[in-house]
Amino acid sequence: MAEKIVSPGVYTNEIDKSFLPAAIANIGAVLIGPTVKGLAGIPTVVSSYSDFQRKFGDSFKSGSNYYQYLTSHTAEQYLKHGNKLTVVRILAGSYSGASATISSSIDPAIVGGGVAHSASLTITAGDFGGRGEAFAHSASLTPYGGTKVDLIFTGSRDLNAAGLVTNTSTAIYFPSASTVATTALSASNMFNTSQSLHLLNLSASATATGVVFTQKGKGAYGVTGNPANDNTPTLVVGGSPISNYINITASSGAQINTVNFSGGSDFNSTNTTYVFKTPFKLHTLSDGAILNNSASLGTNSILTDGSKDNVRYEVSSVNLKKGTFTLQIRSGEDIQKKKQILESYTNINLDPNSTNYIGKAIGDQVQTVRTDENGKPFLQLSGSYANKSKYVRVEVLDPTTDYLDENGNVRVPAYSASLPAFYSGSNSGSQGGAFSGGSDGTVQHPKNLYNNISENNSQGLDPSGNGGNNGYNQYIQALDLLSNQDEYDINLILAPGIINSIHTSVASKIIDVCESRADCFAVIDPVVYGKNVVDATTQAKTRNSNYAAMYWPWVKVADSQVAGTNRWVPPSVTVAGVYTYTDKVSHEWFAPAGLNRGTINIAKEAERKLTQADRDTLYDSSVNPIATFPGQGVTVFGQKTLQKKASALDRVNVRRLLIKVKKFIASSSRFLVFEQNTAALRRRFLNIANPYLEQVQAQSGLSAFRVVMDESNNTPDTIDRNQLIGQLFLQPTRTAEFIVLDFTIQPTGAQFPE
Repeated sequence: MAEKIVSPGVYTNEIDKSFLPAAIANIGAVLIGPTVKGLAGIPTVVSSYSDFQRKFGDSFKSGSNYYQYLTSHTAEQYLKHGNKLTVVRILAGSYSGASATISSSIDPAIVGGGVAHSASLTITAGDFGGRGEAFAHSASLTPYGGTKVDLIFTGSRDLNAAGLVTNTSTAIYFPSASTVATTALSASNMFNTSQSLHLLNLSASATATGVVFTQKGKGAYGVTGNPANDNTPTLVVGGSPISNYINITASSGAQINTVNFSGGSDFNSTNTTYVFKTPFKLHTLSDGAILNNSASLGTNSILTDGSKDNVRYEVSSVNLKKGTFTLQIRSGEDIQKKKQILESYTNINLDPNSTNYIGKAIGDQVQTVRTDENGKPFLQLSGSYANKSKYVRVEVLDPTTDYLDENGNVRVPAYSASLPAFYSGSNSGSQGGAFSGGSDGTVQHPKNLYNNISENNSQGLDPSGNGGNNGYNQYIQALDLLSNQDEYDINLILAPGIINSIHTSVASKIIDVCESRADCFAVIDPVVYGKNVVDATTQAKTRNSNYAAMYWPWVKVADSQVAGTNRWVPPSVTVAGVYTYTDKVSHEWFAPAGLNRGTINIAKEAERKLTQADRDTLYDSSVNPIATFPGQGVTVFGQKTLQKKASALDRVNVRRLLIKVKKFIASSSRFLVFEQNTAALRRRFLNIANPYLEQVQAQSGLSAFRVVMDESNNTPDTIDRNQLIGQLFLQPTRTAEFIVLDFTIQPTGAQFPE
């Protein structure tokens, strides 16, 4: 319809008040601090406390005692009534996650056609100067990941009595002093004795001095040094080093990857490198040393470093004809007879063109914090497939593209060598499917926890700014990331363990982020444990912002993860739960304080029982008292922001009302951007804003409001500048904080005033 009516007539117009904007995301708080495990430095959303425990853990052991980080305590309180929490784990220095390199099977029996591959050691005996050869082992020989070394015997020679060269047996000898083997079993587990490999049978036998491998039906000699008899066809590994020797070295997690042939005049020097195939690696999604469990295997294949906070893997059901296998992710603390399988991926493969490709099944993406041209951090996503596993991501190192041909046969027989090694039971390698390489970076020990928090040691970190990369830089980086309000929709910042009096710079950064975003609020702890009223008010006077609040004193709470133990925690830990409880039973514009909504049910006691005079002093300096009332318990009894000037915004409920309203209006208005700037668009905005504000008013958030978006503030000049202007006038409902009751005593027969 035209905006200007010229001639008489009946004009109709539709005013759509049923317009429903797209659903607004369920926003919540962000919690910053150290945790037991989890992805460090990357904002991660959890939806419940059990979800938090799975991703970030709860209790940890230090010395002989168990503790929780303040982050865990706060998450537990917040998520009792909230259903969304963004967590940023802080680790200092060069931290890293753990990984496991899965080795290929090296038995050529599983390679189509019995073709040997590079993961082998070929020993060729030769006729040098008419003598047999003797070699000494000068380094420890350790199998990599339980993978057996192929010993391929070719051209064993000896001179018979007539001086003619004849093929006889070749023996390999390990002295008892070697770290490699002291029994036939351990030696045979290290070397692949498959008949399909050697085309002959090998046997292992223990002797008084070590282990001897020999071809069945042939003689064997376990001698050291040069053979006493040139006619003795013996290849010896072990004993005292001599001029001619085979030097086998270990590196990269005890992987045998280099075989050096060197010798004197009787042996031609060559250097050959053999590297085991590593088809893929598993990387934990979490960071930290707690992910490591690569210690020795105990009874029933238990990992001695296994725990509920780490995982192990198991490979099984290798199908050579189809190129498939099964991978299971198990709890790090399980045992063989009672497996705790967390995830199972069946019939997966290494073929990128397959729907069951391991990368697609598990996921291979990883987020990394990068720095832009302005020195500000941002997240960069790499990898091709979204992470479906909750515990690991995969890195494929040796894919087998188009494993099967059109007839369903193995297209390239050697592809089978890239399949992961299959070991019976739970071992999946000599370390039982363990992970290693995780690091906590720079963490102080002992960690100062709870009431022992100090300037340079807050839960093992140094957020003072003096330590730089020992915690301070990581807090600043996390807050810089969170300053992007398009990426992170939050309404509250919590950083328990950051104390205003000793971690001034980080506290300032938290408030700065809230003010620059203008859509979130901060709870700041003023002082460490053991301070007094004056100390708390002194800290409040250093701040002037209506985007933050302080509470005092500290509170003692029960540790839910350590039975029978109470902890002193800073106010922000418990106030987080008061905020979400208020939002749950009422709305953000109700005061998170008082006996109806401010009671801290988990509190055993406050650090100090405040008098009325104490509460007056604190409240006058914008510190919200945590009071103790007989029969009522510990209660938040104040709701001032840190704003010094008296106005409606010096109250927490008003600031949170504005945050809620601004987020809704701004989010809904995004759908109007790039639409035609006409009267219809303005009506569309009004049909969003007015019904919502009417609802807020009906729910006691506003006493009155008015929204103006018409020709008065959208002039032709404004429209020509591609602008749409709206004005919202709000009168917040004030809380009754000071109830004054006059009791007037009147004589008998007096009339009561009307």
